[in-house]
Amino acid sequence: MWVKVEFTNIQRIIFMFRGFSKISVDSKGRLAIPSRYRALVLDQAQNNLVITLNPLDRSLWLYPLPEWELIEDKLSALSDFDKQSRRTKQMMRGYANDCQLDSQGRILIPKELRNHAALTKQVVILGQGNKFEIWDEKSWQKQRDDWLESVGDESVSSSSDSLHSLSL
Repeated sequence: MWVKVEFTNIQRIIFMFRGFSKISVDSKGRLAIPSRYRALVLDQAQNNLVITLNPLDRSLWLYPLPEWELIEDKLSALSDFDKQSRRTKQMMRGYANDCQLDSQGRILIPKELRNHAALTKQVVILGQGNKFEIWDEKSWQKQRDDWLESVGDESVSSSSDSLHSLSL
């Protein structure tokens, strides 16, 4: 799914990836992108994707190139003199890899990234709006279960002001 937004003479494709898919990674580290998104990636991103590590946890982020370029602009705006900003830039840019769908709709995940996310044969892909998040299936289940158990925790609820705007 995609939406075309126009600002005067500027057009931008807004990618909307959502949903959950269980997928197998083959012995070479290839992962098939869910078929419902392949045409969007081929047509609107000219089959150009960027995969990088998620600096917040043990998962990977997969962006269409136009979305990654926006992320790169935001990363460039971060100060190199701020320790956390510098680390985020080093991790996201340093591990970013260009990739394309092969004729069977698969991408090759570099070994370093597979190791970072502890990917085994079974993974999950979560649509996150402008990107996909890729998790080892067991790691995701544990993360999800931990999060669901903490939903009623006051410390989580009180620190989640941004969720209130969603009426959650």
